[in-house]
Amino acid sequence: MTSRWVFAGIFLVCAALLAVAFYMEHVMGLEPCPLCWLQRFGFMGAGLVALLAFLHGPSGWGIRVYGLLLALSAGAGLGVAGRQLWLQSLPPDQVPACGPSVDYMLEVLPWLDVLKTALKGTGDCAEVVWRFLGLSIPGWTAIFFALLVATGLFLLFRRRS
Repeated sequence: MTSRWVFAGIFLVCAALLAVAFYMEHVMGLEPCPLCWLQRFGFMGAGLVALLAFLHGPSGWGIRVYGLLLALSAGAGLGVAGRQLWLQSLPPDQVPACGPSVDYMLEVLPWLDVLKTALKGTGDCAEVVWRFLGLSIPGWTAIFFALLVATGLFLLFRRRS
């Protein structure tokens, strides 16, 4: 399998994960918290890197550059998922207060303030509203981000034959 098809597979996985996120929001009625939005952006970034790499069809150093960009975007998403998992593990008396919705914050706050608030997380981010096989949504996203980071690092450091 060539690296071009690896990038195509990564793009399809990211697109499928985003489709699941939008299904959960619009069909299941789960309102995404600020950290959930940032995790979506992590998958969008990784998917965009993979799509560009697929379309470009790089070789040599190009594969390594795309592997690095993939690892960085997925690593950022992994950090956000880790932050949300930490918030979910807090005792109830240590959970931060709930905040306004992302839509509202985007209407009234400058973009940088929205980003700072989102990165801190709110009480909404600590609430577990869905589980599958014992893992919450950020648990599953952390697994996928970790796999994407590992794939990016493999593409970055693998030896060429």
